[in-house]
Amino acid sequence: MKKIIFVLSFLLLMTCKKDDDNNINNCNFLLNVGVNRTISLNLPQYSQLQFVTEVAYVPNEGNAGIYVINVGGNFRAFDAADPNHTPDTCSIMSREGTFVTCGCSDENQYNLLTGFSQGGQLPCALQEYRVTANGSELTITN
Repeated sequence: MKKIIFVLSFLLLMTCKKDDDNNINNCNFLLNVGVNRTISLNLPQYSQLQFVTEVAYVPNEGNAGIYVINVGGNFRAFDAADPNHTPDTCSIMSREGTFVTCGCSDENQYNLLTGFSQGGQLPCALQEYRVTANGSELTITN
């Protein structure tokens, strides 16, 4: 009887381990692209970031550009590519307010204030970058 319980426990642990590995592997769609970009809040394209919940898009960085948001005294930056899809033209996300949505058929939507998906729970949150504020300049790095 002990052998049967041991074998069943072992199989259960192996099954759980495999599921955890699959969830981790599902978050490897985006490339680990080096990011080191400084933007000035004095420039017109980024000046809206001086206000809480305002968002700016930084092109030509990360996998598909970067969305930067003022979260009230701090800033957050997220890759504009959907982390739950392989890179494709439809996986680039468009913004409406503080939400971004991918153009693929499932239309995954994420909240830029939190980085998490809206609606159904998805395995991967948005890929976040570090933001350091120094006066009117923001440095975005990974």
